[in-house]
Amino acid sequence: MGRLTGKVALVTGGNSGIGLASAKRFVDEGAFVFIAGRRRTELDKAAAAIGHDVRALQGDVSKLDDLDQIFAAVQAEKGHLDVLFANAGLGSLAPLGAITEAQFDLTFNVNVKGTLFTVQKALPLMNAGASIILTGSTTGSKGTPAFSVYSATKAAIRNFARSWALDLKDSGIRRLASATIVRSTWGRAAASARRPSTIQGEATKPIGRAGVLIISLLIACARRRTRGALQPPLSPSTRAEEPRRATPICRTVVAFPFFVS
Repeated sequence: MGRLTGKVALVTGGNSGIGLASAKRFVDEGAFVFIAGRRRTELDKAAAAIGHDVRALQGDVSKLDDLDQIFAAVQAEKGHLDVLFANAGLGSLAPLGAITEAQFDLTFNVNVKGTLFTVQKALPLMNAGASIILTGSTTGSKGTPAFSVYSATKAAIRNFARSWALDLKDSGIRRLASATIVRSTWGRAAASARRPSTIQGEATKPIGRAGVLIISLLIACARRRTRGALQPPLSPSTRAEEPRRATPICRTVVAFPFFVS
């Protein structure tokens, strides 16, 4: 029996990268998974790669009508959610002085607006003991050249996790985690010096061993329901500023390298 047997999960941005890898692992652990994304062709390929216990739902998380259709489909087929992985996000490089209004609007609409309304619209479907996982980034707490817009959206995600832990403390939802991903390609010049092969085609390449660690920790966060326990461990920097507390909601930051292979 898998660790997520009988669970129902929704992964946004589930047609590639972390989202697809997580959806595959969730299914391997016994869950039924809905994957959501904007591109029907890529969604169908992802569903075929997962193979079973998966349903592909097309939609743009920055559009509220699309989110309504996604959650209506979940409600009609399964009636509830045990795990929500709000993973959809994007970003592009542009230094101050070259940032456009279109770039700003697209990044904030998908990463911030999309995450907020994905979680808010999922709440009526979430069982007691359910888990909410957000995809964060170390760029949300440090400066990165030419990446300030994306970084600002991830700072917002980090605060969402902290603030929503308080908003949802009486909801019965037991896990609210922000999974902070360190990618080799954030900061093109530095990444190029370390691993030039990771710059092109990153989204379509399989994850490496460090990526598997991230997925394993997401599984742990999705499945555990021990009252008052924090799962998984805090990063050293976060542990210093947020000591462990026995609270119904987990405010967790996971920081590991996430390289494509």
